[in-house]
Amino acid sequence: MATKVHMEALSPTMEEGQLVQWLKSEGDAISNGDILAEIETDKATMELVARGDGILRKIFLAAGGTAGVGEVIGVIAAADEDISSIAGVGAGAPAAAPPAAADAHVAAPVAPPVAAVAPAAVPAAAPAAAPASAQGEGARVKASPLARRLAEEMGVDIARVSGSGPGGRIVKRDVEDAKVSGVAAPVAAPATWATDGVEFEDFPTSQMRKTIAKRLVTSIGPVPTFYLTMDIDMGRVIDARKSINAMLEKDGIRISVNDIVLKATAAALRQHPNCNAQWHDGFIRRFNAVHIAVAVAIDDGLITPVIKNAHAKGLTQISSEVRELAVRARDKKLTPDEYTGSTFSLSNLGMFGIHEFTAIINPPESGILAIGGIEETPVVVDGQVTVRPRMRITMSCDHRVIDGAQGSRFLQTLKTMLEEPAAILL
Repeated sequence: MATKVHMEALSPTMEEGQLVQWLKSEGDAISNGDILAEIETDKATMELVARGDGILRKIFLAAGGTAGVGEVIGVIAAADEDISSIAGVGAGAPAAAPPAAADAHVAAPVAPPVAAVAPAAVPAAAPAAAPASAQGEGARVKASPLARRLAEEMGVDIARVSGSGPGGRIVKRDVEDAKVSGVAAPVAAPATWATDGVEFEDFPTSQMRKTIAKRLVTSIGPVPTFYLTMDIDMGRVIDARKSINAMLEKDGIRISVNDIVLKATAAALRQHPNCNAQWHDGFIRRFNAVHIAVAVAIDDGLITPVIKNAHAKGLTQISSEVRELAVRARDKKLTPDEYTGSTFSLSNLGMFGIHEFTAIINPPESGILAIGGIEETPVVVDGQVTVRPRMRITMSCDHRVIDGAQGSRFLQTLKTMLEEPAAILL
């Protein structure tokens, strides 16, 4: 019996997915559980597995195309089975290219950018034939997104790498081995940005960027938000970090200021559960456990991996999890349970030299903390002007859950903990 290949909901908030590449071709034998394709969701690149046995008889969605959750993007059936009754199902999705063209674009994650040309037309023969040919060769290579990114960073020509993954797919270790052995030649330097006659370029919107756009309009508009800002003396945090890192040096572990701020935030939220809460129609849900989402910038936008039970974890564990989740986020390898279930969020732009900013609440959470950079600032201490390392934090609050006084008391507690780090242990 024929098995329809559906665009599955590979993340809790996914409404549509973009097909990065097919790992199987029409005519290939398929077993239940085989990896069929890589799908870009609103959060990560996930693998789509087969739900039946047979032959991949038909592909309805070409690489780079998008389809809504539940749409049919392919058919698995016996070699002699009649599938004419379901041919064309999923016609709402972009049609697959003919086999030869499909092979040439199997690795293209998105459609090529469309350039708008100024009134003075650019000659049709301007693009060089050689680069186009090279792109076509590279596009036929089966490789994971992580392997492709690593190859670009290492200067490795992925077309010359032998794959050891399923179906000969190139994976991370193959690229690393090729770099060490020197088998692969460096990738040619990218062409300079040509602007002659080109007024602008249109780039396809990624699934992540689409989701960010949808979620933001459910926050800054509908959510009645107010902001609380506070300056904090970070001198003792800096001293404490130096002492901790000196003790951990033999283990190769380093704690960041952000790790300490996250730990202090979790401890403060335990004392102020009204800020560790969510708005739901008809009730407010207050959490006993603190699950903090940490904003991580990636190429396509922003994702917030979650440190679960941050209040119960030590600094070394928090530091290790933050770093590991950040790497997985940039490689689009987070699993749904790693970026869902947060009760509060933290966004730090201090490393970019940002003095102060406001962050947008991630519904249904009721608060998010925006962390600025630590700056040497002249302040008055005991009647004398002195220079101290100061950090400015701003809390965005959902007024349906948090009142001004409640938010202020939470920030006062956080300020106390950061200005006297020993208070985190109380």
